[in-house]
Amino acid sequence: MTPVLLASVNGARSAADGPAVPLSPADLAGAALAAVAAGAGEVLVHPRTPCGRESLSPRVVGPLLETLRGAGAGVPLVVPAAVAAEPGAAERLERVRSWTVLPDRAVVHFAEPGARELAAALLERGVAVDAVVPLGGPVGPDPMARFLAWPVREPGRVRLVAELASADPSLVAGLPGLPPVEVLLFGRDAAAWPVLRLAGRCGTGARTGAGDVLHLPDGRPARSNAELVAAARVALRETADPGPGGRF
Repeated sequence: MTPVLLASVNGARSAADGPAVPLSPADLAGAALAAVAAGAGEVLVHPRTPCGRESLSPRVVGPLLETLRGAGAGVPLVVPAAVAAEPGAAERLERVRSWTVLPDRAVVHFAEPGARELAAALLERGVAVDAVVPLGGPVGPDPMARFLAWPVREPGRVRLVAELASADPSLVAGLPGLPPVEVLLFGRDAAAWPVLRLAGRCGTGARTGAGDVLHLPDGRPARSNAELVAAARVALRETADPGPGGRF
């Protein structure tokens, strides 16, 4: 299976972060379509209320997903189920159980409380899970320990998403020995492009987009998500065949 390139089109960004960040549902749909045309295989979008607050409310998530699908995005759609949108663990569970329109995948941060219960609830609803585990930063080993302690009963519907603080190969050296799930690597801001190239060398999925990085590999400000995706495709092609020893 060809590793996926996931486009994170808005993330936690706001209008202050510049024109590459789409805000309204219509702009998000346009950004998603352009990202897919540029080569993204999936789209991650953070649903927001009209005042800009991230939300897991079915009245916010459902209409946004319908807008994206109605526009013809045609790829799996991913939303985050995270503290930023709903701080309480019990409330996050209640929210995802109340969704009337389902995403294809949902992001669960294993550094946050209640992650295993939330992931199980999503799988019960038929939503695949992106289990985010930070590596190399100040969070420590607990998120990975939480993921490993969670019995992955449906490996085909769970993806381990490793957020790397830097493109240090030692951070991913142990990933092949983990449960047999798909792996995606990504970094943010200064780490974004080095980690994307590391993903290319390792043969894993990768992630880019204005939600993670606002500049192109040469340092120029990105004008759009599509420009970031196109640059990521070039970078991945350049690193996809590293020769012996370049992969896990």
